[in-house]
Amino acid sequence: LHNHGFWRPKPLVDTARFTLSFNSWHRKYHQDSQALWKHEAVQKYLETLSKEYQQVSHQLNADSLNDFEQRTLRRRYADLSPIAAAFQEIKEAEREVQELEAMCTELDSRDEKQLLELALEEKESLDKKMNVLCRKLFQLLVPKEKYDRSSVILEVTAGRTTGGDICQQFTKEVFEMYQNYADYKRWTFDIVNYTPAEIGGLHHAAAHISGENVYRHLKYEGGTHRVQRIPETGMSSRMQRIHTGTMSVIVLPQPEEVDVKVDPKDLRIDTFRARGAGGQHVNKTDSAVRIVHLPTGLAVECQQERSQQMNKEIALRTLRAKLYQQVIEKQLSQEQSARKLQLGTRAQSERIRTYNFTQDRVTDHRISYDARNIKEILSGKEALDKLINRLLEFADIEAVTQYLEN
Repeated sequence: LHNHGFWRPKPLVDTARFTLSFNSWHRKYHQDSQALWKHEAVQKYLETLSKEYQQVSHQLNADSLNDFEQRTLRRRYADLSPIAAAFQEIKEAEREVQELEAMCTELDSRDEKQLLELALEEKESLDKKMNVLCRKLFQLLVPKEKYDRSSVILEVTAGRTTGGDICQQFTKEVFEMYQNYADYKRWTFDIVNYTPAEIGGLHHAAAHISGENVYRHLKYEGGTHRVQRIPETGMSSRMQRIHTGTMSVIVLPQPEEVDVKVDPKDLRIDTFRARGAGGQHVNKTDSAVRIVHLPTGLAVECQQERSQQMNKEIALRTLRAKLYQQVIEKQLSQEQSARKLQLGTRAQSERIRTYNFTQDRVTDHRISYDARNIKEILSGKEALDKLINRLLEFADIEAVTQYLEN
């Protein structure tokens, strides 16, 4: 293809390795998509793609191309078309902004306040449009991650060493937050395992979430989440002492077809009575299933269904997803596995997000993002969706930034 003058640029960055580890250079200069758009290297790169698009368009009309060359050019044309269109759309919006700025300078000197206010409103509207267009452009430039469209296994676990009861209560709230978010996004949320705590909190839970682009939206939720609050019950509540606790979230992609062979000889299958809140079935039959994969030590539980056989099938599906995750991790990185990167040691120093109830604030430490009204975030609706989309935007910006630095 190089000999024919046809080429495909190297992907900007392997986004599968992306862990939102932002550097100071990025934080200083690239706080949003529009700021990155103005970077000289980005402009040069986009100009190159735009010229290539024009060349490919012209070459497609040539009569001397054979079938192979035609197919290659058509694929490249399809790749470049949305990028070239977005690039031109932003350029046009940028020209409109410049014209308005020039108009505002003239109006200001003539003291025509009413017209100036209208022009400033129009400029604000164009700035918002520019941000949307720039984000769309960078989404086109950044290669799609292989598992973005996949379903996920989401696990939550209360912290082992800090916070005590407060961790378990917070773990329950976070699990319910993701359950509500799945409902908000019209995804399917199937609880696979649920181990409640004695005081009404939650030790551990897992769910299978399926729907449109589930992994894309949840892949950066994995990690240690910290809570700071005054307990509602107990001595600490009377003393008004702020307690700090942690819990961990793990998000594993689960492609539709997980081709992992599991030898029955490598499995130890235990049954036990389901644990949960009330109901005639709970603690009456040994329907819950625990499967241990002996070679790796991986263990999964399922007590979702009343049928032991159905629980066994769900547990096997979860086990295959975890074994498949190990294959994915080897492909993505030679460093620590994605599971360890998300789980860590559950120490507060490794937190990705803090929920401060006394200040009614949620802080995502990776992008220095603060959101007020914790109840809205924990409701798992618009406020959480806004936070997650902000993470995705920064991920795209960071992907382009890494390309520029390299």
